[in-house]
Amino acid sequence: MSVFDQIGASVARELALPDVDTSTTIVVRVLVAAILGGMVGWEREHKGRAAGLKTHILVSIGSALFVLAPLLSGIDGSDVTRVMQGIVSGIGFLGAGAILKLDKGERIEGLTTAAGVWMTAAIGMAAGMGQEMVALVTTVMALLVVGAVPKLQRSNPKSPRDMHPDE
Repeated sequence: MSVFDQIGASVARELALPDVDTSTTIVVRVLVAAILGGMVGWEREHKGRAAGLKTHILVSIGSALFVLAPLLSGIDGSDVTRVMQGIVSGIGFLGAGAILKLDKGERIEGLTTAAGVWMTAAIGMAAGMGQEMVALVTTVMALLVVGAVPKLQRSNPKSPRDMHPDE
């Protein structure tokens, strides 16, 4: 076998599609991450927040990829927890960019946006690990929190902050 034949065979093996079961797993997990991250992102974008639909989808599918790829490579699930720790820490830096302290008072904006990006990373990790139902329930709970809590705060104001919730 010539060198070119060996190179060709090596490239063909490297780029070969996985079997149907593995392909389906990849598509379902990444699609669930994208849809659920998109649901959170749409809600945030609808409210005019800095991190919207695209950001939340990318964070969610990126987190899914970071856990899915090692699992598909045969890395033990317990070793993937180190990857997950890195995601949680790294997303903290992304979220920190959304937090702003305004004036010399106590008003801080962006905390809910940062928490939403962090939550979306967790949703993506759950989907990537094959825990789609956990990701779905968590998404529904997150949407209830960002949708219902501000309405409850406005209906029963107890402090100046509650009268004008930042997010």
